Amino acid sequence: MKYLILSTSLALAVFSVANLVIGESLSKEYVGSEACKDCHVHNYENFMRYASKSRSDKNVLLMLDKLTPSEQKECYECHTTGYGKPGGFVSFEETPELGHAGCEVCHGPGSEHALSGNPDLIIGRLTIEKHCSPCHEDERVRNINYKPLLHSGAH
Repeated sequence: MKYLILSTSLALAVFSVANLVIGESLSKEYVGSEACKDCHVHNYENFMRYASKSRSDKNVLLMLDKLTPSEQKECYECHTTGYGKPGGFVSFEETPELGHAGCEVCHGPGSEHALSGNPDLIIGRLTIEKHCSPCHEDERVRNINYKPLLHSGAH
């Protein structure tokens, strides 16, 4: 009986890890762009160097005291990572690693991919319609005549 309990516990542990690796965990979480750096060195360096969204926190912080809480939330939706979603940006004090529009804004929460390296656990191929439009097609963006680049210098 003792061996049966031990083998059942071991089987559950292996099953849990296997589910995580194949993408069936309960929730994906945001880990921040820094977690992408070791495996995606070139993309990360280009993103940090050329993509203005990698520095979007600086723009928001410059304006923060001039905005109402409601206006701040509107900024956070596009200029931070995962705002309003489980495990996403909460505040610059609580989640500074998610304070800019990082890799996961376009590629989705990266915890499972970062842990396993499985390319199926992250959004790999991006399209303007599906992945860029939520932030780049609203009235505010059209008013400033912003023209999104699919990869914004990251890839």
